Amino acid sequence: MVLYIHYFKIQFKSAMQYKGSFVLTCIGQFLVSFNVFLGVYFMFRRFHTVNGYTYGDILLCFGITLMEFSLAEAFARGFDSFSSILSNGMFDRIMVRPRNEILQVLGQKIEFTRIGRMLQAVVMFLYGVGKSGVEWDAPKVFAVIFMLLGGTALFSGIFLIYAALCFFTTESLEFMNILTHGAREYGKYPVNIYGKKVLSLCTFMIPYALVQYYPLLYLLDRGNLWYIFLPAGGFLFLVPCYGLWRLGISRYKSIGS
Repeated sequence: MVLYIHYFKIQFKSAMQYKGSFVLTCIGQFLVSFNVFLGVYFMFRRFHTVNGYTYGDILLCFGITLMEFSLAEAFARGFDSFSSILSNGMFDRIMVRPRNEILQVLGQKIEFTRIGRMLQAVVMFLYGVGKSGVEWDAPKVFAVIFMLLGGTALFSGIFLIYAALCFFTTESLEFMNILTHGAREYGKYPVNIYGKKVLSLCTFMIPYALVQYYPLLYLLDRGNLWYIFLPAGGFLFLVPCYGLWRLGISRYKSIGS
């Protein structure tokens, strides 16, 4: 952990070398997410509900999903750029260092500019809180916190898969963006609106529903109390992701520089 904190400080100092660029990039991240918010806003100007969900419900859902993704993208960005780490021979140096490979890869890139997207997510969430009429209590606050933690773990796991596949292909596989950026976009609505097959897939294969749909039902007083514990599935998802990573490392023979 001390090493990661050291990486964190280095990355932060590097980002602060160009403060103007940092601020403008943060603003850009905010505005990109704001465009998606406008899409939701104009749709609800035409339709008052979507599959029984109100405007406030959707903002609550999308705000949480966007916060989860922003946190994962900020701190697990090293996995997203892992193909370049392989291709330039940097991973060979990582392998000979007496520290965990995942920790070193995570420390290669920390995206502080995702603060802009995170701010947009917080604004949407707070606006959704006011619009949805949720009566907050301790279990619901716990549910939101657990959703954020489980969702961040889930998206980090998908980034880890993205990196692990590079051991077999060398180049990054762009179709994986369907599971990361695609999930961020489609995650603005509860998973069940896409049909039962998609809900089953997102429950048992890539467990988005466990960190989004089911806990959201409890927040909206439509689900059972035990739904608040389902985001633990995001942490369990890390187990097979890590297994694939270890398999990739066992097959790695260096690709040169």
